[in-house]
Amino acid sequence: MSADPRRTEPDTEPGREPGREDLADDVSVVRGMKAAYALAWRACPGMLLLQAAMAVIGGTAPVAIAWLTKVALDELAAPDPRPGSLVWMAAGIGALGIAMAATSAVTAYAQGRARRAIGLHAQDRLFAAVNRLSGLARLEEPRFHDRLRLAQQSAEHAPDQLVQMGLSTLQGTLGIAGFLGTLLAISPVMAGAALVAAVPAMVAHLALSRRRAGLVWRTSPGMRRKLFYQMLLTDLQAAKEVRLFGLGDFLHGRMLTELRASNTAEDRLERGVVRVQVSLAALGALLSAGGLLWAVRAAAAGTISIGDVSVFIASLAGLQSGLGVLVQGIALGHQSALVFHHYLTVAGVRDDLVGPSPDRELAPLAHAIELRDVWFRYDENSPWILRGLNLTIPHGSSVAVVGLNGAGKSTLVKLLCRFYDPQRGSVLWDGVDIRDVPVAELRRRIGAVFQDYMDYDLTAAENIGLGDLEAIDDMDRVRAAAESAGVHETVERLPAGYRTMLSRLFHAGDEEEDEEEDGEEAARTSGVHLSGGQWQRLALARGLMRQGRDLMILDEPSSGLDAVAERAVHDRLRELRAGSTSVLVSHRLSAVRRADRIVVVQDGRILESGDHASLTASPDGVYARLFHTQAEGYREDPDPSAGATGPGPGGTGPVPTAVGAG
Repeated sequence: MSADPRRTEPDTEPGREPGREDLADDVSVVRGMKAAYALAWRACPGMLLLQAAMAVIGGTAPVAIAWLTKVALDELAAPDPRPGSLVWMAAGIGALGIAMAATSAVTAYAQGRARRAIGLHAQDRLFAAVNRLSGLARLEEPRFHDRLRLAQQSAEHAPDQLVQMGLSTLQGTLGIAGFLGTLLAISPVMAGAALVAAVPAMVAHLALSRRRAGLVWRTSPGMRRKLFYQMLLTDLQAAKEVRLFGLGDFLHGRMLTELRASNTAEDRLERGVVRVQVSLAALGALLSAGGLLWAVRAAAAGTISIGDVSVFIASLAGLQSGLGVLVQGIALGHQSALVFHHYLTVAGVRDDLVGPSPDRELAPLAHAIELRDVWFRYDENSPWILRGLNLTIPHGSSVAVVGLNGAGKSTLVKLLCRFYDPQRGSVLWDGVDIRDVPVAELRRRIGAVFQDYMDYDLTAAENIGLGDLEAIDDMDRVRAAAESAGVHETVERLPAGYRTMLSRLFHAGDEEEDEEEDGEEAARTSGVHLSGGQWQRLALARGLMRQGRDLMILDEPSSGLDAVAERAVHDRLRELRAGSTSVLVSHRLSAVRRADRIVVVQDGRILESGDHASLTASPDGVYARLFHTQAEGYREDPDPSAGATGPGPGGTGPVPTAVGAG
């Protein structure tokens, strides 16, 4: 059974774990900095150039001050000092001091502007990439969610950190070059010793940065679980079960367990950091003490002047400080680059559905939609959900899909919407494989109401209008959809009607201090919570915003409604579906009995097919057994000897609305 050649491969090789040492082979500081500077240049070129100018001043000014101080001291020690020269030197030192102070303030301003602009651009690029994913496969991968969480974090900090690392490297290199040149002129041995001492510092910090990046990746699943437990402890929908079943302490304990595990791993790493930093500090102190001792002895012997001593001490201190900052900056940049790898991977992620040229059009449905020998499973380690399924949905007909849980009904719907591609076989639209047309073109021709519908924390009008963004502000269309779904009167009775915010999550915090706010506005912004059935009708209205599409998919559109509401909804849906192509998935067989064709799915295949009358006429058929099982639940005094007298064509039995098929 061969896989479809159009399916994409994962971004990483199996068994490779980004964030560990082998990642250093795949991503470098240079690559990360290149990407970060590209982001920065697109986001705020002016602030980038301003920071570069400040880095040049910050790197060269301390060296100039040290040399001016040396010359001034030598002038003071001369037998006949020149007051005019001393004044100019003092003025130069003062001017350079002012420039350094101004540089610090301007740099802080430019950094803030750049950080915000780069963060905005990085987040824009990241979520544009996520939005490019046409299917659902990536969003069902735990590793992708781990990477996405790290990508979000690195998008906020890593680009700016890499830019600042480059700028600090520029500033540090200029300062180091100046101080190193000074030391070489006075004592080449001490200059060499300072450089040699920087080598173990560089090696140690790079090793620590690699360990930190690896730790972030290894603890990411635990941190995601911690966030999950935190969400359950604060989520309104989960609150009922959490409180009734007394789950609070259990979830709280799970959250703390994950947090403690992460803290333990970080503590182990930080102990190693302390050992390294203490060793490096001791090495630096020994070098400084040795240099000072040498300078004092050389000055006492008359080998160097008082000014030389001054500039030597300043240069040694500046060189050590510059090397330390440079090493830490490179290490931080190295770590940021390793983490930034997750951002670059997500930002460059390929679509999980391969499509043709985006300018190719899909003609309106004229004949039929066909699933031909379709095999599908969610991944290579999962069982097959669909096994050679064949189904034809003629244009203008209504087809109902029934079956037990796990039979493949919802998967069939996902393939029709092309959220996934089959591993084998094809889905044809008037004979054209839907993989050969742009996915956006296909979905533009489909309307749907899903069983796992969304409750958006938006206004009632927006919750409906999202079904067709082009008409979201068309209140006539919104009201018509609400009326068709039987929810118009419910919305009209809300405090602010269609403008009412349907949320307990968001509150008008910024407007609470506005004492002039009228009652309607307060009700609109404070939020109202609907019942489950009301939310389902709202979701149905959202789907009905797409009337006139080539295919309407109704996946359990009335599962949360009472019997009266369900009957009214399905009567209305039958009117709306008349003459159009539709697929109805439902456990409630009373809802599907008037479909033009009913198909029974079992073990990923079409087991039975026909209309309600023909399927119930076969007492040994799966559909007949399911239908009679549901009907028996409504008899007050079931009599096995009476046979199945549930509703059929022209039957007098009650209309079943209970879920008996699982």
